[in-house]
Amino acid sequence: MTEQPKISIRNLYKIFGPAARSMVAKVQGGMGKTELLEKHNHVIGLKDINIDIRRGDITVIMGLSGSGKSTLIRHLNGLIKPTAGEILLDGVNVAGLTGAALRELRRFRMSMVFQNFALMPHMRVLQNVEMAQRVRGDAEADARQNAMKWLQRLGLKGFENRYPHQLSGGMQQRVGIARALASNSDVMLMDEAFSALDPLMRTDMQSLLLELQAELSKTIVFITHDLDEALRIADYLVILKDGVVVQQGEPQSIILNPADAYIEKFVNDINRARVLRAESVMVPGIIVQSGTSGQVDVDDNLETVMARSEGDLTRTFVVARDGVPAGLIKMQDVFKALVPRHAGAPASIVGPAPQQIKEAHTS
Repeated sequence: MTEQPKISIRNLYKIFGPAARSMVAKVQGGMGKTELLEKHNHVIGLKDINIDIRRGDITVIMGLSGSGKSTLIRHLNGLIKPTAGEILLDGVNVAGLTGAALRELRRFRMSMVFQNFALMPHMRVLQNVEMAQRVRGDAEADARQNAMKWLQRLGLKGFENRYPHQLSGGMQQRVGIARALASNSDVMLMDEAFSALDPLMRTDMQSLLLELQAELSKTIVFITHDLDEALRIADYLVILKDGVVVQQGEPQSIILNPADAYIEKFVNDINRARVLRAESVMVPGIIVQSGTSGQVDVDDNLETVMARSEGDLTRTFVVARDGVPAGLIKMQDVFKALVPRHAGAPASIVGPAPQQIKEAHTS
């Protein structure tokens, strides 16, 4: 039995304009973005979005400016109301919540980390981190103790009485993350959370997020326009263009099996040897130890495997998961994987099957 997704987005549409609901049928009937704008002065923000977000995963939604990624994440906590469709949180439709029900969703079920930190400038760091708990009525002593726990965990002990303007950008973002964690919400939404940081600080914050996720297994929805960031942190990747899901699936599968020319442009310039892992290229379940040249781990990147091979294309390695053999990797397949494959071309290596438009993300 498959586990129910934490969040399921079903047939979600967002159309901007005074008669948006009446425009849904036109869009479903095939009217495109340009025609809808020219004939009816309405704008398609999101079109027929279908995504399952697994509990305990980091799901990254990415795309260029205007792709609809920030519009999408703001639907999850009710900052934007859908024109049509469902957003199921643990199987319950929360799309269109208002009043007390919406406040409860934001106070208890979802927290958000913003690109520009969104800290209260007149509050000290400790007060900012306590805020979510205090707003929902938690006892002052409990809120303070919990806030201090997360400030210490994020390396901010000793800064609790500073004001946000007295901190660096990276430290301010740590405060924002501490505030989200202190709320103990089911889901963390992170909208371009690291985009305002310099490259070195951004890498540090990505590492911190992965470290925290290994401990906490939160359900995280992360918005970015940066493919390198997406590939580093994503368990599941969704790529949008003009409000439509172009491709979704495991990041390794998308790299190896781009759906179209748009996805090709995203993945062609990456360092494939550094990003692709042994698990994505191995032949699973075939464990013949004789004649192999040693063992590599499923999470070793192809750069590591190539170094082990010393350039010998005839070598084969056992691929292990937690020390247990899981498959074999041939150096010929490793080098094939380094060559970008055009969309629609037959797969030249073993690996996860591509997941195309609208395909459900199931456990």
